[in-house]
Amino acid sequence: MATPDDDPYVRDPPTEFAPATDLSAEEAREQAARLRAAVRFHDRRYYVESDPVIADRTYDALFARLEDLEEEFDLQTDDSPTRRVGGDPVDEFDTVEHVAPMLSIDQSGEEEDVRGFDERVRDEVGPVTYVCEPKFDGVSVEVVYEDGRLVRATTRGDGREGDDVTRNVRTIGAIPQRLRGAYPEFLAVRGEVYMPRDGFQAHNSERVERGEEPFANPRNATAGTIRQQDPSVVAERPLSCFFFEVLDSSDGWPTRWAEHESLPEFGLPVTDRVERVEHVEDAIAYRDRLLAARDDLNYEIDGTVTKVDARETREELGATARHYRWAFAYKFPPRNERTSVRNVAIQVGRTGRLTPVALLDPVDVGGVTVSRASLHNPEEIAEKDVNVDDEVRVERAGDVIPYVEEVTEKRTGGHYEFPDTCPVCDSAVERDGPMAFCTGGMACPAQLRRAVQYYVSDDGLDVDGLGEKSVRQFVEEGLVEDSVADLYGIERADLLDLEGWGEKSAEKLLAELQATEEPPLPGLLSALGVPGVGPATARELAGEFETLDAVMDADEDELQAAPDVGPTVAAQIREFFDSEANRAALDALRERGVDPRPYEAETGEELAGLTFVFTGALDGYTRGEAQELVERRGANATSSVSGNTDYLVAGEDPGASKVSDAEAEGVPVVDEGEFEDLLAARGV
Repeated sequence: MATPDDDPYVRDPPTEFAPATDLSAEEAREQAARLRAAVRFHDRRYYVESDPVIADRTYDALFARLEDLEEEFDLQTDDSPTRRVGGDPVDEFDTVEHVAPMLSIDQSGEEEDVRGFDERVRDEVGPVTYVCEPKFDGVSVEVVYEDGRLVRATTRGDGREGDDVTRNVRTIGAIPQRLRGAYPEFLAVRGEVYMPRDGFQAHNSERVERGEEPFANPRNATAGTIRQQDPSVVAERPLSCFFFEVLDSSDGWPTRWAEHESLPEFGLPVTDRVERVEHVEDAIAYRDRLLAARDDLNYEIDGTVTKVDARETREELGATARHYRWAFAYKFPPRNERTSVRNVAIQVGRTGRLTPVALLDPVDVGGVTVSRASLHNPEEIAEKDVNVDDEVRVERAGDVIPYVEEVTEKRTGGHYEFPDTCPVCDSAVERDGPMAFCTGGMACPAQLRRAVQYYVSDDGLDVDGLGEKSVRQFVEEGLVEDSVADLYGIERADLLDLEGWGEKSAEKLLAELQATEEPPLPGLLSALGVPGVGPATARELAGEFETLDAVMDADEDELQAAPDVGPTVAAQIREFFDSEANRAALDALRERGVDPRPYEAETGEELAGLTFVFTGALDGYTRGEAQELVERRGANATSSVSGNTDYLVAGEDPGASKVSDAEAEGVPVVDEGEFEDLLAARGV
């Protein structure tokens, strides 16, 4: 069979297939093998090279086809990419001895200790070259490959043995089931499983919307996930992995640097932040540079590691019972400080969830002034025994909301008493496990505001010019009283009567709202705020059911037919649409003329690999129609500009922030005519 580098089927796979039942057993076996090769190839392009060459939808179609063939013809293999969807839960993890000890690393936050490490090394073995790399803040694992196939994955445990988490690790897309290239017959490699920061934020948002407790930080989320006894739960969470050390191999590398360069050739992802240096002062400078860049990374690190490069020298230096003598970790300063709680505020979320927030004496934590910190829920307040005027330790991890870690000085008796009624609408508070909810529904102004804000947000229908301040104004002035449907009853005169609104801004908002009266189905499904349904899941539901009524009427089993919809999300969707209040809100939207178009599946790949953002009013399309058009042709349509955006299509009165972001990122800004020229040039 052709290799991925020379097989057109693998590099540029088909997007349509004949029914599986039309294939012979031999034809199915051959197609499944080519599909596995294609999926592995595109996994490498995505996870290792960060250079995907096909659209997400094309990849999803390949994956789905492979699943169908394996099920129809009983072609499952242990190393198939389809193993990433998980398997049956386990009762407990087996304990497995490591191929080689996974020892810890001696560490300090003082640069003089780093110099002391260097002095000891040079005294024992003479001049050395070092390799410097980030110290990841995730979960360390040993992954073993035999004949290029993943056979076992184990947590670090006590360094000598750990838990067998093979089935969970198989679900992580960044970890290949099979190696590629000229791999060794046997390879045991150490990696760090982590949750990317953007994925962590998105996952925490989904947990909150489902009424679940958010994770405190990415490391806790990773640790809690990798030890899940149900692999299908692991498959739904955004884990990734970096590899950074060969523990044992049938082949050998003379240096750590040679390992670093070889691992990606096997399909194993590595960080691009590794450097080789000759002097300890260069290692210290590397740490300082990485500390300055820490918040720009999409993964958590808590320091750097300096390692002797040469394998022979490492063996000469050896190890103690607990740590390697050829490596040293230079830790970052902790991002936590002490301050006092001055009050506790209760925030009301879109689903009615009440979140207590400690209002603090401002304190600098890792270069950021913190005056608010999460207390998570009433149960946590009680467990930590936090009250107003107590001194507390506040921690911050990257972009994560600061949180109260512990009480350091108890200045009052007892803990803050959580209110029995909503602080906004006085409705009764209902407890559900550790969390508390306002029972006021849309009659609670805070819940109504949150629902409207989400409806018009980037993840909703992306209504330019309608932010949190304007939504609050509409609710307070009575323009929005019952539901998001009230937005469509606002008239020009209503806006002109409000402070801060003029002719131009009023006309622009009304035009924006009018453009959403026939929204794309995925956009409306996301905008409604159905628990567990963000933009990606909304697209899957739209592709499966095609109309809003079909989604609303589907039972839980039918909902699970949509990709990415498991039993929990299916139950939440069904509960949402069974709610009389939610049905009434949808009826009100339709009475105002809001009715999504039936979803049309993609029809080509002419725009595959491109990402578009639309802003302002277009003459020939609504913004939703333009987004749907490019998506049906294989492109991605997103709501915000980033370095990955290929074109910002700007109509009349474009959003100033999006144009500014495009200019800052070097993204071409095209008008409607240039957009249509682009479509024509691509054969659309």
